[in-house]
Amino acid sequence: MEDMWLKIGEAAGKIYHLLEDGEKNITKLKESLRSEGYNETIVVMAIGWLAREDNIIIIRDGRKWIIRLKNG
Repeated sequence: MEDMWLKIGEAAGKIYHLLEDGEKNITKLKESLRSEGYNETIVVMAIGWLAREDNIIIIRDGRKWIIRLKNG
C-alpha cells in the first residue's frame, strides 16, 4: 500500500508542476502522465490529493474538466 501512496504523491507533484504553466484539462493531464508510466486511476487519485490539499480549482466546462492552481 505504501508504494501506491508514493506513486500517487509523485503524480500529484508532476501535475502540480504541469499546472504551473497554466490550466489543463484532465485529458491532457492523463496524456502527459501516461507517457511517464502513470495510469488513469493514479492521475485521478493525484488530482483528488491536490484538491484535498486545497491546491487546485476544478471547473466544469461543457464536457471537459479544467484544473488550475489556486495561486495561479
